[in-house]
Amino acid sequence: MTSWETGPTAYAGPASLVPPSPVPARSAEPDPLRAAGALWWLDVLDSTIRSCTAHGRSEVAEWLSRRRAQLLRPELRVLVVGAAHQGKSQLINALINAGVCAVHADGGTGVPAVVRHGESPAAQLIRRGSPSAEWTAEVGLQDRVPLGLEALDAAITEAAAGFPAGTPVHADIAVPRSLLAGGLVLIDTPALPGLPGSADRAVSAAGDLAACAGADLVLYACEAGRELTGAELAVLRDLARFLPGLLVVFTKTDYAIDWRRNLADSRTLLARAGVPAATTAVSSALRLHALRAGDTALNNESGFTDLIGHLRRMVAAKPDRLARDTVSRLGQLTLEELAGPLRDELAAQQNAGTPDAVARLHTTQRRLDDLRKCAVRWQNTLSDEAGDLMSDIEHDLRERIRAVLAESDEFFATADPAKAWDEFEPWLRQALEELTGTSMTWLAERIEWMAGRVADQFPPEAGRVLPPPALVTADERTDGVPGLDAPPVARFSAGQKLFIGLRGSYGGVVMFGLATSLAGMSLINPISIGGGALFGGKTIRDEGKSLLKKRQAEARTAVQRHVDDVFVRLNKEARDTVRRVQRALRDHFTAVTEDLQETVMESLRNAKAAADQDVAARDQHARRIRQELAGLAQLHSQARALGDRA
Repeated sequence: MTSWETGPTAYAGPASLVPPSPVPARSAEPDPLRAAGALWWLDVLDSTIRSCTAHGRSEVAEWLSRRRAQLLRPELRVLVVGAAHQGKSQLINALINAGVCAVHADGGTGVPAVVRHGESPAAQLIRRGSPSAEWTAEVGLQDRVPLGLEALDAAITEAAAGFPAGTPVHADIAVPRSLLAGGLVLIDTPALPGLPGSADRAVSAAGDLAACAGADLVLYACEAGRELTGAELAVLRDLARFLPGLLVVFTKTDYAIDWRRNLADSRTLLARAGVPAATTAVSSALRLHALRAGDTALNNESGFTDLIGHLRRMVAAKPDRLARDTVSRLGQLTLEELAGPLRDELAAQQNAGTPDAVARLHTTQRRLDDLRKCAVRWQNTLSDEAGDLMSDIEHDLRERIRAVLAESDEFFATADPAKAWDEFEPWLRQALEELTGTSMTWLAERIEWMAGRVADQFPPEAGRVLPPPALVTADERTDGVPGLDAPPVARFSAGQKLFIGLRGSYGGVVMFGLATSLAGMSLINPISIGGGALFGGKTIRDEGKSLLKKRQAEARTAVQRHVDDVFVRLNKEARDTVRRVQRALRDHFTAVTEDLQETVMESLRNAKAAADQDVAARDQHARRIRQELAGLAQLHSQARALGDRA
């Protein structure tokens, strides 16, 4: 039978059941753990528990507190687990040379059994408060059922049947054995569910069982005739995370023909899977036969001699080396779990981009810049629109005036001002009134449109910035267009007609008289008189036409002057109105801009204060996380140092 062996790679676990020779430490490198005292692991564990509490992981702190209490107990609780029919119960019986654990051919162990030392044999069935209750917790007399020792298996089955189905129970068996007297406690367990095929249920069940049973060491039983399965490797890997000194015992070597090759293959699998477990092979049947026969050589061949020696050394190592290694693994595992969320939180904070408060500050700064640009835009727009409006209103008035003058000239092209003035003057006054009203209405519409154009230059979040209607209303005219008096025209009186007729007839009398005198007639004769009358009438008619044209020209001139006066007055009124509205709009929008700037500046001050406060809070939070991570890292280094020295 081979001695205690490990896999081909260097992972945790004793290389032999024979303890290695102590190597003296070099004086230049003092052992800090020994200098700090044998229970330095207790300080590390207490610091880890406080860290869990400080980080809100009270359930982990409670679990570590229970583990702390277990490590302080002198007994070494060895949990024997494995799949069905792997020889777990027979292994315990062979270790203590007592048939306390039932060996069934159909299903293995039904009720867990805790085998400990006692001055005299005793057994009882203990009912726990819940499936997650610790097996080491105190229970009352009403939860203890004494068991008979003659047929212990039947007594356990009968007592367990007295409780409702699913009640968490385990058997507590006391046996007077020297192996157990040193503090060794062996725990026989039912087969792990899901093995050998499924890993999830087996991993969860093994972890819960080890935690509730208060195991200090796990002994995994496996038949020597086969290799470890993937599910079993997963169970061992999970147990090794928080329980050092993991043992894989290959049983039934007396039935396995090629168990040595299978054992070597399993060691290789453990090494590749990174499971720090020690391995050995035993034969329970050979051990029991050797004990009955008193054959020492056969007992040594069974492999139990080295296994028992190793268990005794583990009992002695629990207060120091095993406890330190356990705390090292528990501490590293717990501290890494605590540090993970902190690292994620710190990374999330660093990768979160711009904080909301800083983003609001940037947004407010952009609003202030936009408002400054807006002030330039609306001032330019107001100036441009006012200039365009004055130009357009003057052009509009000129076009309307030109149309009135054209119609007036057309009227006086045929009409006599002396006769038609009373008809013309009301029309002219009404036309100018309509012109004035239309222009002022159009001016009011343009002013309102101009105010809207300027208001459109403000950002939408500024709200309604249009001025009140009274501010952009054109001046209402209180006085109408004045009337136009008839221009003074020359009257063509009867005396004037007689005088002009005589003057015109003189030439006709002379001309016709000279012509008739050649015929022997006198200068004044009926023919010359008729010619003079003809010339006199023509002269009177020509003079009348000339006076009519003069009156028409004078009327057109008077109308032109009157209309020009109206145009000048209307143009000045329109310009004055535009300038007044321009100043009113300038004052209104300046006040709006100042109000908006004050609002934005107040928002900017608040946003800057909030951003500064947020940045300071984030920096403080990041510093606190880094400090916490540094503290956890230091504690993690101490926990790792425990494992290095273990």
